[in-house]
Amino acid sequence: MRFADPWALLLLAAVAGEALRRWLVRGRAPRSHVGFSAVAFLDDEGSRGRVRWLPLPAVLRTIALALLVVALARPRTEGEHHDTPVHGRNIVLTLDISSSMKALDFRTGNRIEVAKRVLADFVARRRGDFLGLVVFAGRAFTQAPLTNDADVMLDLLHRADIGMLPDGTAIGTALAMSESHLVDLPRESGVIVLLTDGGNNTGYPDPLVAAEAARALGIRIYAIGVSSGGATPLAPYETGRPATMEAPSTLSSHEEQILQRIASISNGRYFRVSDDGALVHVLAEIDGLERTERHLTEVISYHEYFAIPLGAALLLLVAEMWLGATWLRITS
Repeated sequence: MRFADPWALLLLAAVAGEALRRWLVRGRAPRSHVGFSAVAFLDDEGSRGRVRWLPLPAVLRTIALALLVVALARPRTEGEHHDTPVHGRNIVLTLDISSSMKALDFRTGNRIEVAKRVLADFVARRRGDFLGLVVFAGRAFTQAPLTNDADVMLDLLHRADIGMLPDGTAIGTALAMSESHLVDLPRESGVIVLLTDGGNNTGYPDPLVAAEAARALGIRIYAIGVSSGGATPLAPYETGRPATMEAPSTLSSHEEQILQRIASISNGRYFRVSDDGALVHVLAEIDGLERTERHLTEVISYHEYFAIPLGAALLLLVAEMWLGATWLRITS
């Protein structure tokens, strides 16, 4: 049993609060009243029996309101299912969106623009494959979980940009998050395409530890270093100022060694990207992987049960009004 609109259940707090208020003031005398030293002469056996039931209408009203809230939340169960077998590769794209990715060391744009353009071409070719997108800088974020809708992936890839996350390069964190999307899939069916222009400098776990975890899970990591040599101008990202030449922002030999070890540990490969067409080798490698079969289960219909608490609430409200007008009627 699930609720279509679970947020409506928050209204139960208001119902409980009103019931608590009534309970706390139940024994207090009204502000305006007449006091008698003794009321023994008013003692009546029949009326004393009804007095004990005077709180009943309020109890019925509280239960009715709670049932109305449950009906508003729409309890339901899944009805008819449609199971579709599909074949495809399971690929998580892990994209660096740190500030250094705005460097202008490619002829056709800065690093993030080139990376997104190349990855968009990669996604467009993946008809039938399951794709996910994890972006990272100082932290990691799942931009898109695994889906076989390439158009959705292209839209979410286009929206990924520098400034979405605190600056930094948390490669290990990004790999761990990417692996979490592939952990429940058949062994040897998951692939991570890691695209970065720097070395790990924040976050946890360590990238090599994440690579060991990938190997244990049967996930291959294809690491791609985005960098070219020479002085690196930075793009006028959201500043309007002309691009200025800065100190070289290239992958150091140590950083490349780490990326190579990440790929090697996980039985993947490392590539150095210095132009728009450098991902051709990656495409060829991944295209050679065997497709795996998965089953997509779609819920076609639901069984709605809101009428049950709604009907019960209406009956209780009718009972409350009837009692107040007859047996428990209070005359002035």
